[in-house]
Amino acid sequence: MPYLKFISDENLVKSVNKVVGIIERAEHDADAKLYKNVVDPFSALFHGITHSISCKEWLMQERARQTQKTMQNAIGDFHQEILGSVDGWKNLGMGGGLDVINPKQKIIAEVKNKFNTTKGNHKIEIYDAIKMTLKQNAHKNFTGYFVEIIPQGQRAYNKPFTPPDNKTGKRRPLNEKIRVIDGISFYALVTGRRSALQELFEVLPRVIAENHKYNLDKIEIAQYFELFKRAFSTE
Repeated sequence: MPYLKFISDENLVKSVNKVVGIIERAEHDADAKLYKNVVDPFSALFHGITHSISCKEWLMQERARQTQKTMQNAIGDFHQEILGSVDGWKNLGMGGGLDVINPKQKIIAEVKNKFNTTKGNHKIEIYDAIKMTLKQNAHKNFTGYFVEIIPQGQRAYNKPFTPPDNKTGKRRPLNEKIRVIDGISFYALVTGRRSALQELFEVLPRVIAENHKYNLDKIEIAQYFELFKRAFSTE
């Protein structure tokens, strides 16, 4: 029985393997870089004492903090690869343009992992990139999406994208063909399955356990799913 109905096992496992590999390498590198970056002993002392953790525990947390950015980037790339592997869709790669496209449905999108991953000035750049892309003959009558996988406040949205320009104080013009959308809504749009993102999250422990050395018990899986429900509206 396949892991998911909207992507092949081969593509899913390959995408998961890539994330696990990146995280493992980042953690290995963090060990070497931890002292090279100069640890602030005052921060370590105050944080450790006020949080009732040992110096060893603080160092573990600091190592995790230093790998956080690498992990977040890997998760963003993971969603891009998953979405680009769905039938009819294509991953446009890491060449600096937009991320995924469906020529038949006339949809092209830029995918980011979290609503606050992208700062205001970068949102302007994304809007302009989508606008320029839609002007090309190859993308005539396309709709361009800015995808925020994890939305702000569990909200579902699919609306015109009008980011503010900090330099002028004005928003970019409203264009119904340039839109911002949350992760659950975009996964549903791509796959035709309303709960596709939840299905992906729920199968990940099994995929990781069957292809790597990591395992979770049922209690831990339930606890992680509680985090999913806090990030998304699952009703």
